[in-house]
Amino acid sequence: MKWTGIYLVGYVIFIGGVIAALWKSGVVESIGTTWTVIGVVLAIGIGIMLAVSNSGNKESIEINRK
Repeated sequence: MKWTGIYLVGYVIFIGGVIAALWKSGVVESIGTTWTVIGVVLAIGIGIMLAVSNSGNKESIEINRK
């Protein structure tokens, strides 16, 4: 598995923890299901964008031929 996939899995676990904390404190119930789903979709989209943007280093490779 590439580092991008591991980053994305960690981000999804993080979002799950945030949602669980908000649900336990009662915030999710006052917001409503629709806005909660919209927020989760946006958060996962941001996670995908961050994972892709941070994947891999762009390096130059020099080959010395003699």
